[in-house]
Amino acid sequence: MTAPEPEPTPTGTLSLRTIAMPADTNPSGQIFGGWLMSQMDLAGGTHAMFRAHGRCSTVAVDGMVFHAPVFVGDEVSCYTEIAKVGRSSMSIAVEAWVRRCRSGKLVRVTSALFHFVAVDDNNRPRPVPPAAGSV
Repeated sequence: MTAPEPEPTPTGTLSLRTIAMPADTNPSGQIFGGWLMSQMDLAGGTHAMFRAHGRCSTVAVDGMVFHAPVFVGDEVSCYTEIAKVGRSSMSIAVEAWVRRCRSGKLVRVTSALFHFVAVDDNNRPRPVPPAAGSV
């Protein structure tokens, strides 16, 4: 007899939490994918900003996958994790999870890899400083 698979849980840093509202719905009555993507961009951008100690611009998104729908009233949480740091760029893995408003069940709804570039006051790429504790 094999043990049941453990329920998946979020990993990374909790970078954003909000509630899905009726104004965010598409014509089918579910939360609009563009709204969810913007929440994920805010979460990833916040993580990138703190890592780069300053402004960052989104330059690309890879592998956007919508795993499950989001409904009005769901609590949406975005978790972020640095996947790669280059000279002036960073790739941040972002997962969106919801806590269903009726059942309280935790569900991963979306995942993607967001790419950011650290920029200076003239919107030119600038180096990402070394991570704290690195040489």
